[in-house]
Amino acid sequence: MALYGRYPWNRIPFLRLLLPFCGGVLTAWYLAPPVLYWQLLTAIAAVVLLLYTVLPLKQRFRYSILSGGCSFLLFFSIGGWRCEQQDIRQQPGWFGQHFTDSSGFIAVLEEPPVEKPKSVKTTARIRYLLQQGTTLPVQGQLLLYFKKDSSNEKLRHGTILLFRKIPQLIKNTGNPGGFDFARYALFQGITHQLYLQPGDYQLLPGNDEHPLKKQLLAGTAYITDVLTRYIPGKREAGLAEALLIGYKNDLDPELVQAYANTGVVHIIAISGLHLGLIYGLLLLLLRPLRHHKKLKWLHPLLIIACLWAFSLLAGAQPSVLRSALMFSCLVAGEAVGRKSSVINTLLASAFGLLCFNPYWLWDLGFQLSYAAVLSILLFMKPVYNWLYIKNKILDYAWQMNAVTLSAQVLTLPVSICHFHQFPVSFLITNFFAVPLSSAILLAEILLCCITFSPFLAALTGRLISNAITLMNSFVEKVEAIPYAVWKGLQISTTQTICLTLLLIAGAAGLQEKSKPAMRFALFFLLFFLGERTLSFITAGSQQKIIVYSAASYKAIDFISGRNTFFLGDSTLLQNEKSRRFYLDPARTLFRVSEQQAGFLYYSPCYRFGGMNILWLDKPVSYPECPPESRQVIDLLILSGNPRLYMSGLANALRIRQVVADATVPVRKSAYWKKDCDSLGIPFFDVREKGAFVMTLN
Repeated sequence: MALYGRYPWNRIPFLRLLLPFCGGVLTAWYLAPPVLYWQLLTAIAAVVLLLYTVLPLKQRFRYSILSGGCSFLLFFSIGGWRCEQQDIRQQPGWFGQHFTDSSGFIAVLEEPPVEKPKSVKTTARIRYLLQQGTTLPVQGQLLLYFKKDSSNEKLRHGTILLFRKIPQLIKNTGNPGGFDFARYALFQGITHQLYLQPGDYQLLPGNDEHPLKKQLLAGTAYITDVLTRYIPGKREAGLAEALLIGYKNDLDPELVQAYANTGVVHIIAISGLHLGLIYGLLLLLLRPLRHHKKLKWLHPLLIIACLWAFSLLAGAQPSVLRSALMFSCLVAGEAVGRKSSVINTLLASAFGLLCFNPYWLWDLGFQLSYAAVLSILLFMKPVYNWLYIKNKILDYAWQMNAVTLSAQVLTLPVSICHFHQFPVSFLITNFFAVPLSSAILLAEILLCCITFSPFLAALTGRLISNAITLMNSFVEKVEAIPYAVWKGLQISTTQTICLTLLLIAGAAGLQEKSKPAMRFALFFLLFFLGERTLSFITAGSQQKIIVYSAASYKAIDFISGRNTFFLGDSTLLQNEKSRRFYLDPARTLFRVSEQQAGFLYYSPCYRFGGMNILWLDKPVSYPECPPESRQVIDLLILSGNPRLYMSGLANALRIRQVVADATVPVRKSAYWKKDCDSLGIPFFDVREKGAFVMTLN
């Protein structure tokens, strides 16, 4: 069946709803027009469409373009309105608009606390504010961190807390190219964070558990208990939990990185692969109901109910909800004897999920999930037809590889955009890991069903542990192969969209021999190559100074062209995890690599790009000079806690910009800022505002 035609949108009507809806969501987030704007657009579109329906049939046909335009405008405004509505900060009851320094907070823990290396972490929902003797109902969530203590044992889902410590807004490091955690948390409805010690809060009587969430947490706790009890090995049990229900708190971070580097991280992220196996298992178990006249109606209901129960148990992530919605549509269609376009069903599920939560448009799992399924639908048959194999076993193996290859086509641009790497070895690892992980998943379901027999459960758990150990060792050995991962790749969002449309248009042109599609493909190719070439030319002539926000580290990059010269703590470079978090995103963004030998040496004074830079982390004094003979310091960088006085430095030097890095204590930074303000010198606090970036050309 051809996936394309002269007018493919006639067979995928949800495309005409999804595109304007997403456009409205993006406009609302990035341009933030007032709410009145969306109300006005909605009213205009609705009135015009209403008037259109009362026109004579002949006039309606004549002005059909008006109907299409107003429908586009209507769904555009609905997308913008839903994005505004989803933002907790726009709600009148958001606690961030009401609390003061003297407020008290009554909060309810939303999930069981999770132990971290230095604290215990959970999420809490603010129920009430206590201020001036009144109780004000509010809404909003925050991250709570508790000091490790024996009292943590009393904290659980539904626990009610009273505290008077003021929450702090969640902030990013602000380093270029870094992960936007503040936006990620906001999309979850979380805006603040707070660290509590035992004396900072008190437990209130009672419990405020959500009934459904209580049952889901109880189910999660039961499954994790079964898996940890019967599957030997901490790493093996942790991966088994992630594989079955998406529980990632016990995962080994190094193991996750190995799976990501070899292109099989989707195995430990609940997705369509897992739900497809569950769906197949349900079809097999419930087959007798299909042939029973009186109970035949139970067959689709039970399948849909089980799929959604598993989806909720797995955390209701966008990727698994997409699969549940798609399978539900397919089951419902079969039940009523109607079949629809699979691509239209896919887009319908995306539209439904984005109506529920428009912020899922930025969710990586959502993007990869839909890209993978669409890619399989478009490219599976052409890839599979590359080879003709008579042997059924070998043909099945090639079919699985064809699915893997086709899924990678459209997920490749998204993966490179977010992860800046490409797993060259993905075909090898997927060929082995996908079927083995599928068998492990089915074995885990069996394990949860036979706990009534400790002997059988222990035997099954040992087999699962051995299989996971085999899969882990294979993945780690493949990761160790030289050049198994192509790192340091950088493409912009525009290039990602262009590359994706290029692949889709190219596939349409080749499969349907469509000249218009090939013209579109050529256009996107030229646009992609043009922007990418321009980005390399720009990177080759750039000059920048970056003072990083790197916790307790001193870190400065002097970027010249596609090279960077580092100045700061050598321990940051030696700590791979910290370097990857603080430095690598900016270096990838600006397409630079570090030079081990450069013109920078340990000295407080530097000259770069025609700028005089003074870096002080120790006490220093300069003799007072008359204004006309003072040396110009274009950039003064302050680190640590040296005893310095801005007035004294200003009497000896002509300072144009002061930057305090993340190692400067908060009180000292505030003291220096006050002095700089009185002297008329611009002051930048990296800890407060994020990384300082000075572009010299």
